[in-house]
Amino acid sequence: MRIRSLGVIDDAVVELSPGFTAVTGETGAGKTMVVTSLGLLLGGRADPALVRVGAKAAVVEGRIAVDRRSPAAVRAEEAGAELDDGTLLVSRTLSAEGRSRAHLGGRSVPVGLLGELADDLVAVHGQTDQQGLLRPARQREALDRYAGGAVAAPLAKYADAYRRLRAVAAGLDELTTRARERAQEADLLRFGLDEVAAAEPLPGEDAELAAEAERLGHAESLSSAATAAHAALAGDPEDPEGVEASSLVAGAHRALEAVRSHDPALAALAERIGEIGILVADVAGELAGYASGLDADPRRLAVVEERRAALTHLTRKYGEDITGVLAWAERGAERLGELEGDDERIAELTAERDVLRAELGALAQELSDARAEAAGRFAEAVTAELAELAMPHARVSFAIRQHATDDEESGIEVGGRAVTFGPHGADDVELLLTPHPGAQPRPIAKGASGGELSRVMLAVEVVFAGSDPVPTYLFDEVDAGVGGRAAVEVGRRLARLARTAQVVVVTHLPQVAAFADRHLVVEKTHEGSVTRSGVKAMEGEDRVRELSRMLAGQEDSQLARAHAEELLEAARTGR
Repeated sequence: MRIRSLGVIDDAVVELSPGFTAVTGETGAGKTMVVTSLGLLLGGRADPALVRVGAKAAVVEGRIAVDRRSPAAVRAEEAGAELDDGTLLVSRTLSAEGRSRAHLGGRSVPVGLLGELADDLVAVHGQTDQQGLLRPARQREALDRYAGGAVAAPLAKYADAYRRLRAVAAGLDELTTRARERAQEADLLRFGLDEVAAAEPLPGEDAELAAEAERLGHAESLSSAATAAHAALAGDPEDPEGVEASSLVAGAHRALEAVRSHDPALAALAERIGEIGILVADVAGELAGYASGLDADPRRLAVVEERRAALTHLTRKYGEDITGVLAWAERGAERLGELEGDDERIAELTAERDVLRAELGALAQELSDARAEAAGRFAEAVTAELAELAMPHARVSFAIRQHATDDEESGIEVGGRAVTFGPHGADDVELLLTPHPGAQPRPIAKGASGGELSRVMLAVEVVFAGSDPVPTYLFDEVDAGVGGRAAVEVGRRLARLARTAQVVVVTHLPQVAAFADRHLVVEKTHEGSVTRSGVKAMEGEDRVRELSRMLAGQEDSQLARAHAEELLEAARTGR
């Protein structure tokens, strides 16, 4: 991360180890600004009072390595962010006037999107800012992963049956809640299909009748035109002196036939004129047939118009033309068959729903039993961890509850009673803490003080290590109220957690810092600010000096230095 103009930090770069990073420094040096900066990158509340006095805005930028297949990477790319070789660039700007802007992978995004990604990127455990495993839903997910195959196998079957039940229930709801609308739809379809069946239309009949009506309506003019054309081509018996086309063409053909042998070109023209004569004779014959066969009967015209009116009535209601009407009738018959089969379909779906609910009930019971067994093992392991973290009387447990319902139709039967259920079973899972004997178990967020809560969450995360997919853990005040041997155990467990995830700890305890893979110290200048060089990685002699300061307040104390070196050696060999 790069932090600019935030609180006491003027400009500083914080590079974290992929394993365990400890952040130390004098009281008031700005260690908590590291936590605050990470909170801003994760969409936390932006307080303009955090902007350094005299600056226009505070800026926090971060580079986060992500798996492209992880939910966070997928969600970021959906928002338009670009991943740079598996790295996601995040920035948050907070103006002194209170305006806040966020950028993700080079794209401006709503601040709320950073909050969405936070649950999959970092688990924060401190006195004021808690995420991740404090939410019951995440606790259930973590318990299921901790249980392994004992939960995974029935949960996969349950999820499949649950999806099928949702689909069946939706189909039943469609059939039953819309019964009246579907009955009305069926009546309208029957009426329309009866109309079409009564008319018995034929494909293309409307176009044929339109052409016939046009012909019958102009029968006289059509007959006169055909007769005149025939006379012009073949002659009129009532006008023996008239000149017709067939005679003229025949004369032209005879004239050329007499000399065609003298020139091939003229012979070709004679052949073409002969063809014209044949065509004129054919057309004249067809005109004669057309004129004699033309029906001018007004009664036929009335029949045609009546039929056209009947077909027009159908096309106004069911299709653009008769072909469209027939297509509607085919679809309507299929749909009517579906609607008329509702009662049978309802019975089938009801039976399938009952079978699926019974299956879900059995699987939910199997899930609940497997979770209870895993919860017992988990509680024993965490309680043992707490004893080593100076909380010897604290106990943790899981409350696995099911909620009864009076509406048996909306529940499933588990353990002989109807209970509510969801996509993950019928259990509500919550992690409880009993801080001392005689106290009532309470949700972990309410059962411990701030410092105790960080230790409880450390114990929980250590036991859950590898089960919770969050890649980074941030602990603030995890060492509150502990020292001596308990402090060493805190450091050892943080190092153990860092084997499977990235761990960042803000600490005052040298016993904790000694276990870190990277030790960062936040230092102020004489002017009271943290500059770019104010966040240093302590190595070798520098780290011994810092641990000596934390132990005795004296960097050059030989006794403190010997103790610091002893701590480092114990941390290296006792992880």
